[in-house]
Amino acid sequence: MNFSNLKDCISLLELEECPYYLISRVSIAIASALKKGFEEAEVSKVKPSYLGALFTLWKEDGLKAVELGRRAGLEPSTMTGLLDRMERDGLAARSADPNDRRAQLIFLTKEGRNVREPVLEIVERTLNAVFDGISDNELSRTKDLLRRVLANAKKRE
Repeated sequence: MNFSNLKDCISLLELEECPYYLISRVSIAIASALKKGFEEAEVSKVKPSYLGALFTLWKEDGLKAVELGRRAGLEPSTMTGLLDRMERDGLAARSADPNDRRAQLIFLTKEGRNVREPVLEIVERTLNAVFDGISDNELSRTKDLLRRVLANAKKRE
């Protein structure tokens, strides 16, 4: 599909035909479902926006803030605000890097470690629900396509 200009998306008058609209609505709907699940499981301090950082720290705690942001796919300015909120919510803490005065290491707090299992359960349950009726092959193709779209979008940044 080729969009020669913005009018192509607007003139369709059918938002469901606009890929940007669909991608953004899917993202919002899944984030909303995750948030509701976190609230029901009484881990409401966890926000969907924290998941990239949390998943990364659950794999390897004590990363430099810059490295955590890189692995979580976040820009440094976005990472700073996210870490501020995660600290406020008691999930992570910054610590000076003893080997590099300019860097900070990010560690999970006890609460950040303790929410791992309920959060993973909610994410799994939510993703199973939103991808219900979609075959493994369709999901694999969708992920491949979204990776290509993401790569193309990053080239435009």
